[in-house]
Amino acid sequence: MADTLMARTEFAAALNQIAAERGISAESVLASLKLALLAAFRKDYPEISERWEEKEIEPEVTVDPESGEFRIVVAEDGKTLDITPPGFGRIAAQTAKQVIFQQVREAEKSSIIDEYQNRLGELITAQVLRVDRGDVILDIGRGQGIMTPEEQIRGEFYRLNSRLAVIIADIRETFRGQTVICSRSDPRLVSQLFAREVPEVGSGVVVVKKVARDAGIRTKIAMESTQDGVDPVGSCVGQKGVRVQAVINELNGERVDIIQYSNDPVKFISAALSPAENLSIKVDEKNNLVEVTVPDDQLSLAIGRGGQNVKLAAKLTGYKINLTAAESKQSAQATGEEEYEIDLLNLDTRVRNKLVEAGVTRIDQLLGDQSERLKGLKGVGPKSLEEVKNKLAAYQSAAPEVTTAQQE
Repeated sequence: MADTLMARTEFAAALNQIAAERGISAESVLASLKLALLAAFRKDYPEISERWEEKEIEPEVTVDPESGEFRIVVAEDGKTLDITPPGFGRIAAQTAKQVIFQQVREAEKSSIIDEYQNRLGELITAQVLRVDRGDVILDIGRGQGIMTPEEQIRGEFYRLNSRLAVIIADIRETFRGQTVICSRSDPRLVSQLFAREVPEVGSGVVVVKKVARDAGIRTKIAMESTQDGVDPVGSCVGQKGVRVQAVINELNGERVDIIQYSNDPVKFISAALSPAENLSIKVDEKNNLVEVTVPDDQLSLAIGRGGQNVKLAAKLTGYKINLTAAESKQSAQATGEEEYEIDLLNLDTRVRNKLVEAGVTRIDQLLGDQSERLKGLKGVGPKSLEEVKNKLAAYQSAAPEVTTAQQE
């Protein structure tokens, strides 16, 4: 009945049209208008408002469904009195306009959030609009998304108006309200790029089983075929490497290792530790531990630069990996949960945290003359420095080629 009455007037017709087009309830707009008009009345006409409030009588806002005219009224002695002050119509019109615009903006934003909530994990191409205090603001089609520093690829520079492949990673509450979070560091970006570049992955003939990623540096991705006779690794590499190179180019040169998935943990771990070869692997399922004996000349390959190869292999397979050289007995370990390269040194937690706070997260930052900077770190005394030195020496002896490469 209320909708029928409202539709008779030009005001109500306009209100209903806006509500229908924007997906807003007309009743909710009116309710917001009444609250805003009451607030405006109290602000601009405090003497009238206070006079009635002293009598403990609350002014109310009414709307004439025929004319759309707003009035301020009070109920006293069983009567309804119109106390609308002169000139209030102008204030009411301005307030109504502001409230409707605000409702439309909020409804549109809510609609956009709802749309992207159903697209989490989707690969899209976004355009860089601006960089705001480390956050990259992106045009994502119907609205804007934000790529926070932790969602960016380390060392990547974002130029205005450039176009990027990003994953719709999350809907997150920020100081801007609910916000679409986009990501370049999310492992799903690699999976979705292969789905785009490799028809077999896009159709489901080849599936991505697991991904371990150090964004901007290296990714290990395990593939499995769902059809006999289809080589999952060959399909993803493509003729002359054209398919995987397209993914690498989109990731600005990030190294991508494609591995064939296997339910046999020995085969899977062996593939995950490539390019190291001739490995002897013993799996302790009870403790989720793998003991790997490596030929001495393969140890540095198994560890990888900055311990990256063994770290990603551990993350990919889900096992803690202990590497031991067959003759020299040099060793290295990784759990896959290491956040930074220095975590491979197994430092005391307090010392590790002090280094991270100081921005020392890579092993090459501890080498040579750079190690002198540690002496000035608050909370890192002589004993802590000695621990870092000893752990670093042990790591260097296990992977001498790695250390040399880092120093270069």
